[in-house]
Amino acid sequence: MTERIGVYPGTFDPVTLGHIDIIARAQQVVDKVIIAVAGNEAKDPLFSVEERVNMVENDIEHLRGNGWAEIQVVVFDKLLVYFVQDMQASIIIRGLRAVSDFEYEFQMAAMNARMQPDIETVFLMASDRYQFISSRFVKEIARHDGDVTHFVTTHVSDLLIKRFSRP
Repeated sequence: MTERIGVYPGTFDPVTLGHIDIIARAQQVVDKVIIAVAGNEAKDPLFSVEERVNMVENDIEHLRGNGWAEIQVVVFDKLLVYFVQDMQASIIIRGLRAVSDFEYEFQMAAMNARMQPDIETVFLMASDRYQFISSRFVKEIARHDGDVTHFVTTHVSDLLIKRFSRP
């Protein structure tokens, strides 16, 4: 039987509890999860790609060796379908939070399928308690000294506080 490798792409700026939930659930669907941290600086991320990789590595450590799929964290900076091919994967994993996510994700999945029919997109619905979390909202709350501990790990919360601390 062929190993099922899934790629979960994102900017992870910062990684949230919602991301971690999708990663944990993806482990039950594939044999290997590759977390692909987008190196695309055009989105003007708050954290560097190295900081984002370190955040993800730190926050998924408890998922390693849990009896489910292997996890690998890598940076990518090319068209997703080409990266998926390079990783010898056949599945793109996407999380859906709300109906508003669906239209964009549906169009992206259709474009990817048109470009590379051998790659399948699998959508995982966000768990109830994480459906409303987005990295953008977390950054906005942290920027205004709000408490983000319900949305990210303590590690990420500390990094956000440090990043937004005023001299």
